[in-house]
Order: sequence, then structure tokens, then C-alpha cells
Amino acid sequence: MAKRIDVKDLNVFYGDFKAVEDVTMTVEPRSVTAFIGPSGCGKSTFLRTLNRMHEVIPGGRVQGSVMLDDQDLYASGIDPVAVRRTVGMVFQRPNPFPTMTIFDNVAAGLKLNGMRDKKKLTERVEKSLRGANLWNEVKDRLNKPGAGLSGGQQQRLCIARAIAVEPQVLLMDEPCSALDPISTLAIEDLVNELKSTYTIVIVTHNMQQAARVSDRTAFFNLAAQGKPGRLIEMDDTHKIFSNPTQRATEDYISGRFG
Repeated sequence: MAKRIDVKDLNVFYGDFKAVEDVTMTVEPRSVTAFIGPSGCGKSTFLRTLNRMHEVIPGGRVQGSVMLDDQDLYASGIDPVAVRRTVGMVFQRPNPFPTMTIFDNVAAGLKLNGMRDKKKLTERVEKSLRGANLWNEVKDRLNKPGAGLSGGQQQRLCIARAIAVEPQVLLMDEPCSALDPISTLAIEDLVNELKSTYTIVIVTHNMQQAARVSDRTAFFNLAAQGKPGRLIEMDDTHKIFSNPTQRATEDYISGRFG
């Protein structure tokens, strides 16, 4: 199920402004890749190019290629909505649909894709909630509003919603930044479990989190405010944190800037 991502010579624009410049990288399947770097260096912008979410913003466009195994996500005739089914996303703040029940939150994407069979929906919702380590906490209140859950539970509900449609890649944009330490640990444990099934890419400002959960780490930086973000270095996480090849990476990790 999990897919390999190959990015080559990618430039990201918003109108005339170049936000990210000349990124080439490979993300291996069934692994966790973390993006780190100072605010404004293009981590989240680049992440959104991996499922074409950046196009939602007017003027958003790319040059270069993003390959999912052997399919170019930016080839002519490729449906962005289909891309987002294959490459799911979990956002910085938990965003359950406020008027929907816990059950309907998880089932929303399935229904959108045409699944109507109540038995199949029920089975998939339970499977997804179990996959997000949330089933035991909510199984007796599936008809209660999703917005009534705690922040950490809401984020796991959003993960359940994302994996319900069985994507091959899961993108996470600072998924723990609004959570307390206990909820953060629960999400990190879940990421470690999910990587056996999915290709996971996570943006985080928490370098300890990157060190804990990721197999590989990519460091982004920018020369100055208003300049495009660039990929400075990408390697196995233990090497990035113990023996990076670029001075800028070492300076950022050691807290000298950022």
C-alpha cells in the first residue's frame, strides 16, 4: 500500500513569489520522514505540494516533478482530488467537522467516495478508529459530536478520518503543536505504529520529536526573509542530529539560530 515519493527540481510559487526553490529528495515507503527548520523556510508549503493542497491558495503553482512510485502527480489529466485521496493530510490544529458525530466524521470521506453500505461503513469506521488508537475511548459514544472530544482525541479522530479512505501516504503538518505532552506522546506512539502501513511525512518544530519518531530528517532553511526556502540537508535522523554535514544544520539543531 505505501508508496515511494521522488521529488525532482521542485520550485513552489504563490503568484510571482517563489516560496521554495529547487528541492530534490526521496521519501522511502513505510518510513517516517521529518521536515525541520526555522519558521518561514517553506516546510509546510513544500509538504502541501505532495498532495497538491497548495493549489487551494490562489496563485499556487509548481515547477518540477513529484512522483508517487511511477506516477507524476502533476501530469496533465491527473485529478487533484484523487491525489488527495491517495495522499492524506492531518493539519496543525484538530479540525473535526463540528456538526458531525464521531462516526460521521470518520465516515465522511467514505461516503464522499460513494460507499453507502451501512455494514461496510461500520466496519471501516471501527477499523480506522482502532488504527488511530481511539476505538476503546469512543466506541460507546459514536453518535456524540466529534467536537466534544479532548484536543488529543480530536487529533486522533482526524487521523482516523484520514486513514479511513486507505491512502498510501500520510502527511502531518505539526500535528502535535496544539496538544499537551500526554496527547503528544499518544500521537507519536501512533505514528510509530502507522509507519508499518503508510509512508509518513511530518513537519515539526519540535526537534526532540523529530529525533524520536522519524527515520530520516530533512532540514530546510532560507538565506533571508523574503528569500525562497531550500532543502539544506537530508539524511538518516541519527546522522542529522549527531553528525550533520552542513554547518547550518548543526547551528540550527544546537540552538544557535532559529
